[in-house]
Amino acid sequence: MTKLIFKKTYSPLSSAEIIAKEKANMDDKRFQHCVRVSETSRKLSKLNNYDEDKAALAGFVHDYAKQVPVEEYVKVIKDQDFDPDLLNWNRAIWHGIVGTYFVERDLKIRDPEILMAIRRHTTGDVEMTTLDKIVFMADFIEPGRDFPGVDEARKITYANLDKGVGYQLAHTLSFLIEQRNKVYPRTLAAYNVWSTK
Repeated sequence: MTKLIFKKTYSPLSSAEIIAKEKANMDDKRFQHCVRVSETSRKLSKLNNYDEDKAALAGFVHDYAKQVPVEEYVKVIKDQDFDPDLLNWNRAIWHGIVGTYFVERDLKIRDPEILMAIRRHTTGDVEMTTLDKIVFMADFIEPGRDFPGVDEARKITYANLDKGVGYQLAHTLSFLIEQRNKVYPRTLAAYNVWSTK
């Protein structure tokens, strides 16, 4: 496994401090997933002429808040003036949108582009920056992922990042509908932009 070092942390904290805080905030399985997303983000950034170090850091911290207790999320949504509609959703949505609060608070990362990529990685969006797309797809296709269609997703994404985003949104929508789960409005709007091109 690649040794994690971020030349620039976009934070007063060092690379080692960010890694230690992340490790303390989640179980080992989630931590290893974050390492793989970081490595995949670096690969995708190289293919798409983006800052590799920034992408690797964003990929690493994307799930920082994934295992924050539900009660803590509810408190933050209420106390920090997040959209109250978020209370109708769950941690699957919260860890991206509300997760940025914990990333800013604990890791002191305030770079707007990194925070936006974290915010959008759970839902996608109608407009996505290169970094948004890199983290969104790296999370979906990292080497530990094993679901029907993942090899196709990897092939598409490594060839064309935008088409990868479209593939993931169509795949996710299909899964949610099959399970008869609610679809977050932003995800549906993103599907209409990216998957129907």
